[in-house]
Amino acid sequence: MGFIPVFILTVLFFVMMFGIGFILNMLMKTTWFPAYLFVLIILPVVIYSIWDRSALTLWEHLSSFHFVDYLTGVAGLAGAILSGWTIQKLRFGGYKMF
Repeated sequence: MGFIPVFILTVLFFVMMFGIGFILNMLMKTTWFPAYLFVLIILPVVIYSIWDRSALTLWEHLSSFHFVDYLTGVAGLAGAILSGWTIQKLRFGGYKMF
């Protein structure tokens, strides 16, 4: 994959998880729920759904992923964490709607 598609994919996952996390934080009045949701639900579901059946162990399966796969996962997690941090700063700033 070229640099431009990888860059766009990374930015897209970051913005998507930031937006979803920000909206979930506003609606549910939580702070870190999207980050927990990403780590506990989304990552295991994605790993299981694209599980390589020929790989015998978890480590063999995880080593079959490429750098781009890990980069998009980290970008999504960073977006989820940054949404929680943003909501927290807005609440400390006195904004009641968040």
